Amino acid sequence: MILVTGGAGFIGSNFVLDWFEQSSEPIVNLDALTYAGNPANLASLNDNPNHALVQGSIGDAALVDSLLKIHRPRAIINFAAESHVDRSIHGPEDFIQTNIVGTFRLLESTRAYFNQLDDAAKAAFRFLHISTDEVYGSLAPLDKPFSETHRYEPNSPYSASKAASDHLVRAYHHTYGLPVLTTNCSNNYGPLHYPEKLIPLCITNALAGKPLPIYGDGQQVRDWLYVRDHCSAIRRVLEAGKLGEVYNVGGWNEMPNLAVVQMLCALLDEMQPRTDGKSYAEQITYVTDRLGHDRRYAIDASKIERELGWKPAETFESGIRKTVRWFLDNP
Repeated sequence: MILVTGGAGFIGSNFVLDWFEQSSEPIVNLDALTYAGNPANLASLNDNPNHALVQGSIGDAALVDSLLKIHRPRAIINFAAESHVDRSIHGPEDFIQTNIVGTFRLLESTRAYFNQLDDAAKAAFRFLHISTDEVYGSLAPLDKPFSETHRYEPNSPYSASKAASDHLVRAYHHTYGLPVLTTNCSNNYGPLHYPEKLIPLCITNALAGKPLPIYGDGQQVRDWLYVRDHCSAIRRVLEAGKLGEVYNVGGWNEMPNLAVVQMLCALLDEMQPRTDGKSYAEQITYVTDRLGHDRRYAIDASKIERELGWKPAETFESGIRKTVRWFLDNP
């Protein structure tokens, strides 16, 4: 079995659902169930005896120790994190506690568990840490995309806390021999996305007749990764990743935020037109830019394709259509 942390959030719950579409291997799912962790994301697994949802924090060492002792997982996949940049700007404390202190305590519990395994179990065990491209900072328009060797230059409390967690994971491999893997992904989108991020916010606001807020000039560029593609990449890294390595996971879809919202509006115009016949694009509103807003992120995902044979299945056009359809079907 495997232990998944943060498995009731957006990416984590998609991973758990995707896992059970591919496998019957049990999952113990540890999630603090804060505002972004939603048990309803996992409702389809309520009668699945191979899934157990446990409410608790990765910072609760006694709880984590007991789960490891009882269930003896062959792998831990750490999704647990505070992840919203705006929230980190207004209240960084939670990000420090969860992303840095929580990861440290999870690593300590994992180290103690790993050290008492027999040699065969040690050889099979993996700790897979899920991180973000935001740790690399911001790119100029003509800069090459982020590779795994790009220097860390985090610019928000969120990205700084994730950078610190990445460094801790690396240190536990090099100092203690913990068999770790790290993935740094680009912006995810898709079903079950909590509506505080750009794409789900604009879909839900559009349907509610509310403004679609665009920071600054809307020309901030992001690489967009469909969440189920991310899930398949994580499974592949868990299966075949080289210990201690970092793998950047991207969708090869660089787009300015304004273009993303305009595409959303066009899809909504097609799939659920406004009753007055006007375009949802009329709801686009420009607002004061975010403090320290990074201008461009871009992922070079060639390493994971070259070494592990993974590449995304969805284009942005196919993935965003699936995403809009899901939000229309799941109001």
